[in-house]
Amino acid sequence: MRKKIRDTNIKIEYSFVKVLTGSDLSSRRLPIMSVKSINSGPTIWLTAGVHGEEVGGMVVIQEIFKKLKNNLLRGEVYALPLADPIGFETSSRVIVQSEEDLNRSFPGDKDGSLAERMADRIFTTITKTNPDLVLDLHNDWRKSIPYVVLDNVGQSKEIYNKNNFFAHKTGFPVILDTDDVEKTLTESLVKHNIPAFVMELGESFVVNEKNVGYGVNAIWNVLSYLGMVNPVECLSGYNLNESVKGKILKYSSNPVSHSSGVIRFLVKPGDIIEKGTPVAKVYNAFGKLLEVLRVQEKAIVLGYSDYSVAFPGAHVVSFGVI
Repeated sequence: MRKKIRDTNIKIEYSFVKVLTGSDLSSRRLPIMSVKSINSGPTIWLTAGVHGEEVGGMVVIQEIFKKLKNNLLRGEVYALPLADPIGFETSSRVIVQSEEDLNRSFPGDKDGSLAERMADRIFTTITKTNPDLVLDLHNDWRKSIPYVVLDNVGQSKEIYNKNNFFAHKTGFPVILDTDDVEKTLTESLVKHNIPAFVMELGESFVVNEKNVGYGVNAIWNVLSYLGMVNPVECLSGYNLNESVKGKILKYSSNPVSHSSGVIRFLVKPGDIIEKGTPVAKVYNAFGKLLEVLRVQEKAIVLGYSDYSVAFPGAHVVSFGVI
């Protein structure tokens, strides 16, 4: 099915890419959205729902397209609002039939596993348009602030500099991933010399309207810088602390818990904290204090665990080290 909406300057199109045929002979498809101006300009992709329980990015894309249909000045914007419909329907991070993480399967393989076949369709659909920038929208822990993640591997200096530049245009904290995570969508794109980065937009599982607003505004800032839309002077965005503006921070989830018990958090997402600041305490079932976790470097608190359950090796709080 293909649906087109036209006016004199802008064309909007909704279509599908088939990814597989189910055992009941039903066709599983990925929805694709595009909006194009008659005036030439950059090509931008927005993707969301690569992890099925991360639903907020889908709504951000929907809201962006509502705004673009009357406001796109030049260029074209494509979107995959639901990259993993199977995971979405089961509220799962993985594809339940194969227990594979789609975002560890790129660039994919048309003859490979289920996740690799889906990844191949997504990757080839994006790359054949020669995009100037790809923004991959994700959601994090329930108690987390929005931030951008830059890949740590696989990219040229030119691509890294472009990613760094556009990441700061979002108005979010910019975090360099300290793990060498491979086969993600963004890591595979930058290896193919396509600028791409992840935007983490707050909590998973539910649509948080406040975080949707942050995401829409951040993307609009990028599009306006590219001259694709008019800037909005009174755009209400994330209130970024001055101590992290213009900086690239390192991701950290240390220290981890060394004991089992209940966690009581002592800091809030968005707090700027100094080295040695207590961030959480762990108590046993009788209320005895087992340990106090302290941040190892000056940092901004990105978020903390969805559950107040500690066990040895558990990640409790995540930081952007300043």
